[in-house]
Amino acid sequence: MILGAESGKSVGMKYFTGSFVFTFFGLIASYFVGHYYGGTVGAGLQALFIATILAILEISLSFDNAIVNAVVLKEMTPVWRHRFLTWGMLIAVFGMRLVFPLLIVTFMADVNPWEALVIAATKPDDYAKMMLDAHLQVAAFGGSFLLMVALKYFYDGSKDLHWIPFIEKPTRYIGSKVEAIEVCLSLIILILITNFLKQEEALPFLMAGMAGLITYVIVDGIGSWLEASDDQIKDVHKASAGMFLYLEVLDASFSFDGVVGAFAITHNLFIIMIGLSIGAFFVRSLTIMFVEKEALTKFAFLEHGAFYAIGLLAMIMLADPFLHIPEWFTGLSGGIIILTSFIWSLKKGSVEASH
Repeated sequence: MILGAESGKSVGMKYFTGSFVFTFFGLIASYFVGHYYGGTVGAGLQALFIATILAILEISLSFDNAIVNAVVLKEMTPVWRHRFLTWGMLIAVFGMRLVFPLLIVTFMADVNPWEALVIAATKPDDYAKMMLDAHLQVAAFGGSFLLMVALKYFYDGSKDLHWIPFIEKPTRYIGSKVEAIEVCLSLIILILITNFLKQEEALPFLMAGMAGLITYVIVDGIGSWLEASDDQIKDVHKASAGMFLYLEVLDASFSFDGVVGAFAITHNLFIIMIGLSIGAFFVRSLTIMFVEKEALTKFAFLEHGAFYAIGLLAMIMLADPFLHIPEWFTGLSGGIIILTSFIWSLKKGSVEASH
C-alpha cells in the first residue's frame, strides 16, 4: 500500500517537474534582477519574495483557467496539444507577460516598443504609472471577453448536466430559444456600467468592452468555421487550430488583470514577468494533469465551478471603475467556488456508487 501511494505521488509529480525547474531558475533570476536595481543582498531577496508572491497569485487567479483549458484541450489532436504546451507557453511567458505590457505603454504613451522597454528598464515608476493609467480599458476588454465565455457556457441549449439547477435550467432553456442571448446581456451590462462612469471614462470603457465582445465573436466564429470542413481529417486539425486560437485569447484575458494588478506590488516589469511566468507554468502543468487523469470526467461539477469562477472574475473586472477588489480576494473566492464544486462532485460520485 505504501509503495502504491509513493508510486501515485511520483506519477503526480511528473506533471510539475518542468514547472519546478523553471521556478528554480526563475527565482534565481529574480534575485539578480533585484540585486541589480537595488544594489544590495536585501533588495535581491525582496525581489525573490515578490516573484514568489506573484507566482502564487497567478496560480490562484488562473486555477479556473487550467480547468477550462483542459475542457478544450481534451478535444484537440495530439499535435495541437503539443503546440499549445510549447508555442502556447512561449506566448504566455513572453507574449502576455512582456510584450503585452510593452504594447500597452506603446499605445498609451505614444512611443515605440523599444522606447517602452527602455522606460521599463530605466524608469520603472514612470512605466508603472502608464500601465495603471490603462487599467480601465484593460479591465473592460478582459472582463467583457470572460463574461462572454461564462455566459456562452450557461446559455448553451445542449447543456444537460446542472450543478445549480434553479440557475442553470432556466439559462439553458433561454439559450435554446433565444439566439446570441449572451451577446445581448453583455451589451446591456456594458451600457449600464457606462452610464454610471465619469464622462471622460465612459467612452474608453465602452470602446474597450465592445472590443472584448467583438474579439470573442471573431474567435468563436473562426473556431466554428474551421469545424465546418468537409474533409474529416482536415476538419479535426482545423478544429484543433481554432481551439488553439481560442485558448490563447482566453489565456490573454485571464492575464490582463493579473499583469496590471502586479504593478501594485512592484514596478519592475522583469520581476513581474518572472513571477507571473512561474505561475503560468504551473497552470499549464495542472491543465495536462486534468486532461491525462480525466479529472473532468471523474468530477462532474468541476467544469461548472470553473465557469462560475470565470463569471465572478469577469464581473469583478467590469466593476473595477467603482470598486477595486484585491487580487487575493479574487483568487480566494474563485478557489472556494471550485473547491465547492469539487466536493459536490465527490458527493455525486458517492451517490452513484451506492446505487
